[in-house]
Amino acid sequence: MINILKKFLLGGIMQNYSGEAGLQYHLQIRPGDVGKYVIMPGDPKRCEKIARYFDEPKFVSDSREYITYTGKLNGVKVSVTSTGIGGASASIAMEELFRCGADTFIRIGTCGGMDMDVKGGDIIIATGAIRAEGTSKEYAPIEFPAVANLDVTNALVSAAKELKLTYHAGVVQCKDAFYGQHEPETKPVSYELENKWQAWLRMGCKASEMESAALFIVADYLRARCGSVFLVVGNQERNKAGLENPIVHDTDSAIRTAVQALRNLIEQDKARS
Repeated sequence: MINILKKFLLGGIMQNYSGEAGLQYHLQIRPGDVGKYVIMPGDPKRCEKIARYFDEPKFVSDSREYITYTGKLNGVKVSVTSTGIGGASASIAMEELFRCGADTFIRIGTCGGMDMDVKGGDIIIATGAIRAEGTSKEYAPIEFPAVANLDVTNALVSAAKELKLTYHAGVVQCKDAFYGQHEPETKPVSYELENKWQAWLRMGCKASEMESAALFIVADYLRARCGSVFLVVGNQERNKAGLENPIVHDTDSAIRTAVQALRNLIEQDKARS
């Protein structure tokens, strides 16, 4: 099924905007430029930092919000490609990476804590995502759940344990409007934003971010594997309640979790082959 889908996607049904067969219009990469395994940060500035954890890292491309490096982990080709902010640009990155041979993805970034047990500096591993964004709706009906791949999720949990990090695994909320979350009372649809936020809290949602819902849905469509890991920057609910609310910006713990998870996946995949 995967090979049939790749053949379908590469078969030229869409107009070629790049002017070169195989060259991806947005990422400016070609088949062979990237590995099967890809880490996907939002911030382009994180790519070089992540690539330092690779063996033999090499710069591949820089186009728009998309920067790509390729190297090796455990002797296997791996890559890092930035996506920019939000599900729309992240879905483009995944589609074009898939067309160039990637099929296993880990989204790494930051999030805002929601559950009271979640503190700044903790790690969140998304098991599923609330589809309160727009991109995923152009791939699947809203009834279809946005769920992380189990192999990738288990690899992330194992990595967090190996690194002795404080982590929480659970559902995250994904939205398109950052200020719709943080200043909902100022928006004309405040009634909807605030009511749904309370519902997510009552359901035990761990954190809010912007990309996982779209990426999980696109990955299912592509028959690819995707998981997500985040650094918690802070928790607005703890702040409202007057509780300790550390603010943390160093994403290295989340990056190390993603890198170790890829190592785990590579070894598991080798054992299966």
